Amino acid sequence: MKKINAVIMTAMLVVIPMNQVSAQTQKETVQVKAHRLASSIVSDYGVTGLQYAILDSGSIVLSDSAGVHNKATNAPITKDTMFGIGSVSKMHVTAAAMMLADVGKIDIDQPLVTYIKDFTMADERYKKITPRMLMNHSSGLYGTHYANSRLFNDNDTRNHDELLMRLQSERLKSNPGEYSVYCNDGFQLLEILVERVSGLSYTEFLDQKVSQPLKLISTKTPLSDFDREKLAKTYYPAMEQALPVENANVIGAGGIYSTAEELAIFGDLLIGNRTNILSEKSSTAMQSPEYRKGIWVPEETNNYNYGLGWDAVSLAPFDDYGIKALSKGGDTMYHATLTTLPEHNISIAVLSSGGISIYNSIFASNVLLEYLQDKGKIKEVLPDRTFEPSVKVNMPAEQLAYSGLYGAIGTTIDVEIKNGEMELPALLGGIIPPQTYMYTGKGQFKNNDGNVTISFDKQSNGKIYIKLKAYVDFPGIGQAIMVAYEYQKLDANPLQQATKAAWKKRNGKNYYGLGEKINSLYYFSPAILVRNIAVDSENGYASGTKIVDEHTAVNAVEIPVMSGSDAFDLSFHTVNNKEYLTIDGQSYLSEDAVNPIYGGSRSICTIEDNGNTVWFKIDAKSAAKAMRVDAPASGGFIVYDGKGMLVYSSIVNKDKSVVLPKDGMIVFGGEAGDVFQINMKK
Repeated sequence: MKKINAVIMTAMLVVIPMNQVSAQTQKETVQVKAHRLASSIVSDYGVTGLQYAILDSGSIVLSDSAGVHNKATNAPITKDTMFGIGSVSKMHVTAAAMMLADVGKIDIDQPLVTYIKDFTMADERYKKITPRMLMNHSSGLYGTHYANSRLFNDNDTRNHDELLMRLQSERLKSNPGEYSVYCNDGFQLLEILVERVSGLSYTEFLDQKVSQPLKLISTKTPLSDFDREKLAKTYYPAMEQALPVENANVIGAGGIYSTAEELAIFGDLLIGNRTNILSEKSSTAMQSPEYRKGIWVPEETNNYNYGLGWDAVSLAPFDDYGIKALSKGGDTMYHATLTTLPEHNISIAVLSSGGISIYNSIFASNVLLEYLQDKGKIKEVLPDRTFEPSVKVNMPAEQLAYSGLYGAIGTTIDVEIKNGEMELPALLGGIIPPQTYMYTGKGQFKNNDGNVTISFDKQSNGKIYIKLKAYVDFPGIGQAIMVAYEYQKLDANPLQQATKAAWKKRNGKNYYGLGEKINSLYYFSPAILVRNIAVDSENGYASGTKIVDEHTAVNAVEIPVMSGSDAFDLSFHTVNNKEYLTIDGQSYLSEDAVNPIYGGSRSICTIEDNGNTVWFKIDAKSAAKAMRVDAPASGGFIVYDGKGMLVYSSIVNKDKSVVLPKDGMIVFGGEAGDVFQINMKK
């Protein structure tokens, strides 16, 4: 991970006055460790600013920060600086639904259609989906409708408003309640449920039913009226200037802003200490081990074991101490973690700009353990696990049967076990690099360092999975343990020759999204907007989907435990000799139909009546030329280099011209009828 140097500026520690000198020493000990960890995260892990707070028995006992609010001014993070909390927002909508259950307005085990009458899908099983299944990620929904969900300086509600319509034509990937896979759409449906039942907008509900009773003044949504300058600035690698304000317009799934102190106070509500707002019964229900239902990773130390809303209701490493810990993380351009210890009435919130939420989570765990030790709740903080180099042993012949084709969302791989070894690509989203694993006995393969264990697990659904258990060290921060199913074994899917030929033509091609607003954050990380199709025509799969005919492929894998595994189908059609791809109702244009931008001195680009964005290739005639664009106020454009990396955005960059990179791409977007005047110079 690229490191970003930052000036570390630490705010004054806020403590509750205590009479005993030993108690003051306790706080200083925790303060020192927290400051050291926070400084390391800011200096070494690409984090601009970090804010954290501990609430103990209703009082803030630690509130501090590191890094800066704004690189341009070096203004420090303070306790009043606001951050987006990403998917920690799921705890708010879960609590909101449970509050409605408290007053008898909903039953979380009744079908969702009881409360959202116009919720329909092209799959009769949708009628069995309940609010509980939305909260524990077991609804069977494909995952996330990303379209126009995260926008700069724009709180457009289009994603929220169109969700029910988009779901009408879609199917489920599993029987409702069968197993849990992280699902943002479920929490968007909960948001709609709260609105339909309460008669309030979701923003109004949060303000009236949560923020006002808890006296939270900085917990807001993109639809709230507040001073956006209070938000910590966010940055994109290789760009010095701050990005515009991010609006995660999927509010139920990830759109709330807050501060660490206010989020810690909200954590007190979640563990049953604010019964005037959320009943103890509902709080306890949210902590229930929902992960034990259906197909799941066996009960063992892990960072993922779902409750209702919670990512974990038995968080490692607290289970090693006999302590129940609950946790929820979130990632947008901001990153957040809320960890609570219900039996001790302690909550910690850690918010940041830059980095990833796993850093916040490790920080939270380490600081909480130090705090518990100083309070005498635990005798000592156990050291991180260490490992001896792996030793290969003779492998039983039956392990060879696990060789073959495996799939995950978006990809397939061939696994060959030979001489007791196998090679696997990067795992856990790239946290674990590609490497060789050797057989070490008891059905386990380990990497050379011994900290990553791979096994083949046959689950109750009859499917075989590659299971991962890893202890990952983050120097200067700490260690995390992760258990997940990474791949599912697939059967070959022989294709007819005509079908095989049609898909071979698509292998390796890019398809470019047409319906996303130009101020979308997804242009900064275009995996959602640029879809590369990898075809395994011999086995009958494309980008992890199972090919059905010449134009269609459907989701092929059922991965029981992963965060962010959004399933999808592929559907192709041709109009005027141009091939289009449709995913989740969104349209993409084949690279074959994308024209080079005109390399002459002047040209125009017009947004058509359908409002679709317009993509251009940068060929030899335009490469290395300086392009200047006179764009309408409602429009903008973005330039990528030949590797797909963003090099210019008119939404962010102040420069009026950009030198076009060889083999790059340009996308123009705006309102229907918008005209862009394009000027080129050598």
